[in-house]
Amino acid sequence: MDNILIYPTGSTAACRYAAQFLQKQNIPLVDHPTPEVTHLLLDIPSFGSDGKLRSGGALEPLLEMLPPNITVIGGHLSHPALEHHRTVDLLMDAHYLSVNAAITADCALQVATPLLTTTLQDSPALVIGWGRIGKCLAQMLKALRCNVTVAARKEADRAMLRALQYEAVDMEQMVRTLPKYRLIFNTAPESVLSAGQLRKCSAVKIDLASRRGLESGDVVWARGLPGIHAPESSGKLIAETILSII
Repeated sequence: MDNILIYPTGSTAACRYAAQFLQKQNIPLVDHPTPEVTHLLLDIPSFGSDGKLRSGGALEPLLEMLPPNITVIGGHLSHPALEHHRTVDLLMDAHYLSVNAAITADCALQVATPLLTTTLQDSPALVIGWGRIGKCLAQMLKALRCNVTVAARKEADRAMLRALQYEAVDMEQMVRTLPKYRLIFNTAPESVLSAGQLRKCSAVKIDLASRRGLESGDVVWARGLPGIHAPESSGKLIAETILSII
């Protein structure tokens, strides 16, 4: 660690907590560009839809103030200005993605619970998608004695779900069973239920996908939950992942 100097320039609470955790591990940081900087830490993800930094401004002027051989740490780093830089993309790291999915699922329950008029035990739930977040959500709901059904496209996934003692449905069955749910979580980044289909149920609807999958006016589109509801946990994960890599 002797030759490391990190410049954390992200503006989110998670990035600030990450810097604090790194300092506690005796990783040297600076709060301004210097010729000695070896790593630039950006927000996760790092850019907005306009290609500008989430912390504001363009990336190019920032890189010009730093050594050409720095390593850039962030998320979704396919930016033209980084073509000739070493990068560490945390959103390509299996450990980061797995733990972040668990944090996201925990935060999703925090969002959903105040919207319910019943306990989770009395709220049959549908989880759409059997990816990282779907797996974590289903496990947490089951641990809270919620009656969970998981919708998955692949027969192999549905077979595994039944082996794990979950209710499992395909997409066609899912539509027919909508009226029985009090809580719906979507994790699939594609259109899965139309407004017409969702009129069949009065469930609390939470969409966690990067692209909307639930097409209804009463859907809570909950993106970036770890940074909003658990920034300290999110920052700790960022720091731990950086430490494991560098």
